[in-house]
Amino acid sequence: MNREAQSIVLLLIGGALLRLTVFSDVYLRYVKPGLRWYLVAAGVVLVVAGAITLWRDLFGEESEHTGPKVAWLLLLPVLTIFLIGPPSLGSYSAEKQGAAAVQQPRSDLPPLPAGNPVELSVLDYVTRALWEDGASFRGRQVRLTGFVTVDGRGTAYLTRIVLSCCAADGRPLKVALAGVPPSTLERDVWITVVGGYDPTRHTDPVSDETVPTIAVRTLTRIDEPTEPYDA
Repeated sequence: MNREAQSIVLLLIGGALLRLTVFSDVYLRYVKPGLRWYLVAAGVVLVVAGAITLWRDLFGEESEHTGPKVAWLLLLPVLTIFLIGPPSLGSYSAEKQGAAAVQQPRSDLPPLPAGNPVELSVLDYVTRALWEDGASFRGRQVRLTGFVTVDGRGTAYLTRIVLSCCAADGRPLKVALAGVPPSTLERDVWITVVGGYDPTRHTDPVSDETVPTIAVRTLTRIDEPTEPYDA
């Protein structure tokens, strides 16, 4: 790969980053929202560096610098992003990895916000259900959003991936769905459920972690949200 080609690769990678972060929300499939401007900055730097290098090679002193042909493989992930756009993590990853453990809160959890039902993240529901035995949920209904997974025993779960930084460190959190026949649900379908706390607990067959349950009153199929990962 000569210098001109290397510059083009830099331009394409930088352009891909800008496409993901400035011109679409696709970057949310890979990282947390707070990392957007870091990616924008990286994309700008790569585009500028590639453009300057290409200008110098085309209009400056001629020189031929070659490198290993395998360097062209750097274009594959860029083309994948431009042409395919890999999806966010879904049921395959969640079922293969199993439910993640949730750490015990260091202090008492605050009261639930006003409203009935109250909108909660899956992380908040799982934490309260496991470490407060559902004390927060007495007399309350909650609304949860996630995608469907089904374990080898036929138990259906509402699942959401939680990120520490990016998709590479994603951890699935699950809530078993009581009152919904698993045969009526399809893996990876996004749903919003409204229901109340159910004290039944399950054990994930892959990770052996405890999984709480929600007694479902209503279930609505929805499109995948713009931000597919839990806060």
